[in-house]
Amino acid sequence: MTNEQRIRNLNVPCGKIDVVIDTDTYNEIDDQYALAYLLKSDDKLDTKAIYAAPFFNTKSTSAADGMEKSYNEIIKITSMLGIQKPLFKGATSFLADEKTPVISDAARDLAERAELYSAENPLYVVAIGAITNVASAILMNPKVAENTVVVWLGGHAMHFGDSWEFNMYQDVAAARVVFGCGVPLVQLPCMGVVSEFTLSEPELECWFRGKNELADYLADITIKEMLEISDGERVCSKVVWDVTAVAWLLNDNDRFMSSRIITAPIPSYDFKYTQNPDGHLMRYVYHIKKDNLLRDLVAKLTSAL
Repeated sequence: MTNEQRIRNLNVPCGKIDVVIDTDTYNEIDDQYALAYLLKSDDKLDTKAIYAAPFFNTKSTSAADGMEKSYNEIIKITSMLGIQKPLFKGATSFLADEKTPVISDAARDLAERAELYSAENPLYVVAIGAITNVASAILMNPKVAENTVVVWLGGHAMHFGDSWEFNMYQDVAAARVVFGCGVPLVQLPCMGVVSEFTLSEPELECWFRGKNELADYLADITIKEMLEISDGERVCSKVVWDVTAVAWLLNDNDRFMSSRIITAPIPSYDFKYTQNPDGHLMRYVYHIKKDNLLRDLVAKLTSAL
């Protein structure tokens, strides 16, 4: 791929595009918003497949259990919306190294699906979990790096001091594969950038409550998580990180966020970024325009199902 083509692919796409999403949907409450936002933006975003990503924390007993729980949560969200899309189970573990893929139905589908596209007509991959499935597909078929654009929410801002972020630290090897392979990459860093995009309990009660089944479900799980993370104390807000990755595909005229082209660093195993003078160009989001994005999110998720 030429630098000119890569830069074209790093711009917000025009017209209707094909998208797949890779999501650890049960991990927090933000994937549910992002998945619904994607599916409700079908005037521009044609969702071709959904991949369940692994995760391992207090909500799961293993990466495999996290993936299975995410798979079931995806079914819950799509059922509420009355929308069915091809759904694939992802990895049951994280990468052991930077050369060996974790074989899964999700990675196989992406590796095969990428063959239908080209650098001039790419498939857009929204990744909002550990990037294991995407890295595995790239390792299985290098054409994935040529024929897709990857939009990943992961790591922290370059100025934050470290990249000890959940989607990053679970699978640094996978992040290194993606950052180093030359795929057109859009990064939405968490702390210092996307951490601006929050929802408060009053906002949920005002704008979501009573609007439809999905909106009530989102309000319920978000307020429940707010209480859990604050040991029962009322908190002001909860970050809904993953919405922003979908929103970049809708970011005409920079209406939802600001970004710039940079040379891709390499995530290091000590949870820093290593500068790479030979790296390919990537797009780095550095500011979220909360009010603009929140208006669009609320309008779509509270409309009739």
